[in-house]
Amino acid sequence: MTEKLDKQTRQLAAMSYGEASTKDDADELFALASVLVRQRDARGYDSITEFVKSEKTFSFVTSDGNKRYMKIMNASEENIAKDKGMSTAVEAAKNALKGGPDKSNGAYFWDGADIKSNYNNHFKVKHGIRFSDPSHNIYDIKESTKEVIVYKVIKKKIGKREITEKIESGRYDHIYISTAAYGGTIFWKFNPVYIETTRAKEYK
Repeated sequence: MTEKLDKQTRQLAAMSYGEASTKDDADELFALASVLVRQRDARGYDSITEFVKSEKTFSFVTSDGNKRYMKIMNASEENIAKDKGMSTAVEAAKNALKGGPDKSNGAYFWDGADIKSNYNNHFKVKHGIRFSDPSHNIYDIKESTKEVIVYKVIKKKIGKREITEKIESGRYDHIYISTAAYGGTIFWKFNPVYIETTRAKEYK
């Protein structure tokens, strides 16, 4: 008898499947599911469905008519079980929901082929990307850097006068650093130096 899918597992599996490349790479699907759950938790949601409803722009596959996403959302449990890609997506979702092994290595973000096709105008490229391992550069693109110096203003007293002085508090030259790459997806997290310098949140 085919196991019945609960709403959360189906939703997460469909999102992972929709965001992944058509290669149906197991590591890619498992990594995507883990990132989605990590983002759900970081943003303070109790469920994937609540996350999707409130953060519509995080994963566009839920609203842009993505065929792979709709395929799982509308498929019967029997048809999912017979399809290697869809069944792997379900296993990936189950793994992520129970806190299993994380193939993304702590990523909060990802990119597909558009990082190459739209390289010059890509948001991450414009803000600086680095590959922590050459094997992550699956699209053979150049790293990008953009030095940013962060200042803070301090007040000083000289005699009876109070003056302000701007001093450097830190600098960084890239925001995103790769954590893994599988199938057609590169996974990223924020550069720790960027987080320390700007006190940014890890997930946005």
